[in-house]
Amino acid sequence: MSKLIQLTTHSSAKGDLTVFEKILPGEIKRAFYIYNVASVSQQRAMHGHRKESNALIAVSGKCRIFVTNGKEESYFYLTMPSECLVIEPGDWHIIDEFSKETILLVLSNETYDPSDYFFDRP
Repeated sequence: MSKLIQLTTHSSAKGDLTVFEKILPGEIKRAFYIYNVASVSQQRAMHGHRKESNALIAVSGKCRIFVTNGKEESYFYLTMPSECLVIEPGDWHIIDEFSKETILLVLSNETYDPSDYFFDRP
């Protein structure tokens, strides 16, 4: 099941530096970000992956993620750039409640493969 983790952040008078390392299995093979979402009620994702793991970070703004694997379900709220939601293979998710300034960074340990997606909620 997906889990919310706190990323290591180094703060100083110069600003904050947040580190992302050794979070996903394997290496990061793809990165993309979601922004300029039309409205707070807009839903994104509505799918899961068979093999792929994802790490979601709201580098700006905030959003909510609903996750289920068919046995467990949870809501997660990303409100700080030091929070990271790791979505495991087999977890189906919906992303919504985007604030206007949200930039959601998604890191993946796989390249894009349409056959890895499933759309039916478990």
